Amino acid sequence: MQPAIPAHPRTVWQAMRRPGFVLSSWPWRSAAYLLTGAVMGALALVGIVTAAAAGAVLAVVLVGLPLLLLTVLAGLPLAWAERRRLRLVDLDPAPDRHTPPAGAGLRAWLSTRLREQATWRELGHALLFAVLLWPVDALAVTVALLCPLSLVATPLLLATVGDGRETKVLKAWPVDTWPAALGIAALGLVLLAVGVYVLGVAAGARAELTRLLIAPRGGDLDARVVELTRSRVRLVDAFEAERRRIERDLHDGAQQRLVALTMNLGLARLDAPPGPLADRLAQAHGEAGRALAELRELIHGIHPKVLADYGLEAAVADAADRSPVPVDLDLQLPARFPESVEAAAYFVVREALANVARHSGASRARVSGGHRDGRLVLRVGDDGRGGADVSAGTGLTGLADRVSVLDGRLSLSSPPGGPTLLTVEFPCEPCEPSEPREPTGRCA
Repeated sequence: MQPAIPAHPRTVWQAMRRPGFVLSSWPWRSAAYLLTGAVMGALALVGIVTAAAAGAVLAVVLVGLPLLLLTVLAGLPLAWAERRRLRLVDLDPAPDRHTPPAGAGLRAWLSTRLREQATWRELGHALLFAVLLWPVDALAVTVALLCPLSLVATPLLLATVGDGRETKVLKAWPVDTWPAALGIAALGLVLLAVGVYVLGVAAGARAELTRLLIAPRGGDLDARVVELTRSRVRLVDAFEAERRRIERDLHDGAQQRLVALTMNLGLARLDAPPGPLADRLAQAHGEAGRALAELRELIHGIHPKVLADYGLEAAVADAADRSPVPVDLDLQLPARFPESVEAAAYFVVREALANVARHSGASRARVSGGHRDGRLVLRVGDDGRGGADVSAGTGLTGLADRVSVLDGRLSLSSPPGGPTLLTVEFPCEPCEPSEPREPTGRCA
């Protein structure tokens, strides 16, 4: 199925598919685009060659170094002008891909620009433009527009310049009769109609090449993907901060009140004489103790304090102690890690150990891992029946999504009959003991 032609064409390619292209403004827009490109390219060639030559000659006395730097940055103003010239034949926005400088001042601006890929892409475009593209623009305008117009003007030239006796077509072929002049003019009109489409093709191809080099159409989508990834990271960080706040409020508020209540009930139970009241107090004391135990387990599940205070290795050891299945530990972690990485790694290990206890039928589990080559790697294995599936509702799908937000990777190997091995990897660097940690996946 052919794509629908938009009611209002946005590019010269779309306009060429419409029947009224010859009489529209798009041929003249194409001619203006190619003609200004020829002029700009010639000026760019002169400027780049002059700056490079003078800079190379004067570099020995250091005076030429700024000129060489200007040569390297020549693509920036040229790309700025090109993005605006594109509007002649392509109405879609051509955004600037440069990032804001890291700080104020010329030094910060230069440092940012010289490290950007966009700067070097624009320099490559400038060199291509100055050496090759502008002669092609000039040739297209000459062949598709100027030559047919010269043929169309033959009768006028015969009547004015030739005094009605003789003129030359394209400065080469003499014409001395009116029928011949009118015939050449008719041929020029036909060639002009064909040349209009040649101009459109040349301008469209030229604009697509320019956009590919300095303003690709997919750039907006890439920027949106990057922003979406960053927003997901921010959501995870906000979620972790909220978990820590809830854990702190429960630990310092509701838990302390339950502890006080349990103690008061215990004291009242000791003071009460035997009888129905003592039995009721004993029952209330037992209920309060069970509620306190459940609350402590809930707090531990939200965000274990041992993870915040002592780090991932201690938290994993605590999870292994709580596991109904015996767990062998072999962790070699050099230091603390960013908070978001520690939290995600801990909950993956805890969920994996819970699945071992509920589904695997294993007699023993093993947790191992360490940090190497910029990656934190943890492995949880068991000797159970195997056949585990991440998509079967074991709770690992959500953890895999959470790991992916941190650019990590979670993989599961569980053939029928076992063994099962779950591996999680996070790209991160350890934090020094005196270095503050940030919840954004980095050390401050």
